[in-house]
Amino acid sequence: MITVQSSNLAAIDYDWSGTLTIAFHSGGVYEYYHVPPSEYDGLVHACSHGSYFHAHIKGRYSYRKIAG
Repeated sequence: MITVQSSNLAAIDYDWSGTLTIAFHSGGVYEYYHVPPSEYDGLVHACSHGSYFHAHIKGRYSYRKIAG
């Protein structure tokens, strides 16, 4: 996982099969499925990782909580 500077997201990771893993500062860790590489790239390079997450990922991809 790579650490990101965000008030909401702590770290992100991506499996090129399409699974995006996000660790939140609240302690929860979630996997998001079938996320295109372009969305991961957008999240990594966003000025605001949290804003990008809310606009492009949350509510658009199936997910499950894996920790926290």
